[in-house]
Amino acid sequence: MAAAALQIELVFSRPETTLAVTRGAARLLVDMGHAPLLEVGLPNGRRADVMALGPRGEIVIVEVKSGLDDFRCDQKWREYGPFCDAFYFAVDPGFPHDLIEGDCGLIVADGFGGAVVREATPLPLAPARRKALTLAFGRLGAMRALKG
Repeated sequence: MAAAALQIELVFSRPETTLAVTRGAARLLVDMGHAPLLEVGLPNGRRADVMALGPRGEIVIVEVKSGLDDFRCDQKWREYGPFCDAFYFAVDPGFPHDLIEGDCGLIVADGFGGAVVREATPLPLAPARRKALTLAFGRLGAMRALKG
């Protein structure tokens, strides 16, 4: 019985929730005029859950959190800032909003769509980094289109 209780405490991932929130956040970005890609590797070795290219060339990264435990045990999101103009968390409707820091944007999403609850503080990229990221983003999208 104790082993079963321990196992429940160690399970942080909720794949169904992650999938629904990711889908909703991506749909919201499309509605906002952005072109999103999922699971995008960054130059620092991290992987963005959602990265999107906006209509004016802005780069947005969205970190999806399936719940409170997932949010609390994962602090790598701070390493995404140097690779985007705006950073958002995407969470399900039951997530406590006050846990998300003030400079991070907040998206509440489900499998059908989402809403921006709080805009991200814009931190414009340097032109050379923007160019490199935009080129890599375009190439990744093209390669995925060929495979799909």
